[in-house]
Amino acid sequence: MPDIIHLLPDSVANQIAAGEVIQRPASLIKELVENAIDAGATRIQVIVTDAGKSCVQVIDNGKGMTETDARLSFERHAT
Repeated sequence: MPDIIHLLPDSVANQIAAGEVIQRPASLIKELVENAIDAGATRIQVIVTDAGKSCVQVIDNGKGMTETDARLSFERHAT
C-alpha cells in the first residue's frame, strides 16, 4: 500500500480558510466519516463518549493506511 499522507508546504497551509479548523465534536465526526468513505468503507461505526469530550471513535472497514502515514497524519499541516 503506497503512502498517501503528505505535509503541506507552509505557503499552502497558510492559505487554507480558518473555517476548516475542527472546533466541535460534530465537525470531527464528519471529517472522520468522510475519511472512512474516501477509504472505501462499506461499514462505519461511530462511538461518542461524554458528548465527544472524552472519546470520539470511528471504526470502519476501509483500506486503512501504512504505518508511515499513520504517524505522519498527526503532524501539523498533514493532508
